[in-house]
Formats: sequence, structure tokens, C-alpha cells
Amino acid sequence: MRKHLTFLFQGDSITDCRRDRDETAAAAHQLGVGYPGKAASFLAVNHREIDWTFINRGISGNRSVDLYARWKIDTLNLKPDILSILVGINDTWHEFARQNGVELPRYERICRELLQWTREALPDVKIILLEPYLIPVPDKMDWIPEVRERAKIIRELAEDSKSEFVPLQSRFEAASDCVPMTYWSEDGVHPTFAGHQLIADALLPVVEKLLK
Repeated sequence: MRKHLTFLFQGDSITDCRRDRDETAAAAHQLGVGYPGKAASFLAVNHREIDWTFINRGISGNRSVDLYARWKIDTLNLKPDILSILVGINDTWHEFARQNGVELPRYERICRELLQWTREALPDVKIILLEPYLIPVPDKMDWIPEVRERAKIIRELAEDSKSEFVPLQSRFEAASDCVPMTYWSEDGVHPTFAGHQLIADALLPVVEKLLK
């Protein structure tokens, strides 16, 4: 009998990426057109020995506090075996846009609480934290120091919580040796189709390690 695993993708618009909210829709539609669908496609093809359930619960515009508010129903109640989380850019964006962001100390506390809560409720879950990133574009250059601090927080929380960490900032920068950074994201945040593939390519080796 094939082993069953549930993989939950959690985050903001980068994860959401036009996913279908209708749970009766085809699984491919439920995952959207971004990195969750790309990663799930690879895993479904290359790990056919596993009976997969892939779920995308990313919601566009979400900050860390928004994830916290819906964590029980959209994460814990789904009982994932593997959970990936990418959140943080809106905690900065909303502050610059409308003074409704989440300051760094509170962001750290909320993310730490989410991880502790998850470990208590689902002690066997494998957690993967993706690094918040920002592609340097002219209208967001002043965001860079804060986003870098959020990335540092997530890296440290991954270590503290014994979770996996997926660096994205350095990967985007290294992949820009012969193309402009906007090749990966025109607005600095939302990936192009190539940017989503790059995120999936960074995530998949970590998942492969967890499957061994």
C-alpha cells in the first residue's frame, strides 16, 4: 500500500498565485499557477510511490498576523505531514503603503508562536521555512534593510525550531548573472513564471531530503 502524505503550502500572494478556492475543483487548479503547482507536479511524477495530497492555503495580502488568525483552520486542522511557509514581505509592504505593517520584534514573536503552536499540535510535521526576499527595484529600495532583517529572523527561527530553511535571496541574486533582476520579478515581490520555477527548484531538494 502506498504511503499517504499531505503537503501544505502556506503564505501570501506569492504562494496563493490565483489558486482556486473551490475545494471541489481539480487539484491542479487548487494549487494555482505558481511554485506550489510546480513543486507538486515534480513530486507527483518523481515520487509515485507516495499517495500525495497537495493543499495550497496561501492568501494574497496576508501578513504574519493574518496567518496567525487563521492558523488553526487553515493549517493545524488540515494535519499536514509536510508544511512550507513563506511570509514576511507584506509585513513590510503594508507599512510602507498604508502604515499597517508588522514591526520586526512582533513579526519574530508571531512567527515563533506559530512554530511552537504547530510543534505542539503536530509533533511529527516536517516544517520548511522559505526566506522572505526582495528583488531590488527602484521604488522599493528603501525596503531592503527591513526585508533582510526578516530573512535573518526566519533563518534563526528555522534553526531554533529544527525546521528546514530555504534561502531565496541569494539564489535570485546568483541567478541574475546574465539577466536583470526583474527577470525574476517585475515588481520586486511577485515572481514571473521563471521566478516561480526558481523557488520550486530551491524548495524541492529540501523536500527530497525529508523523504529519505
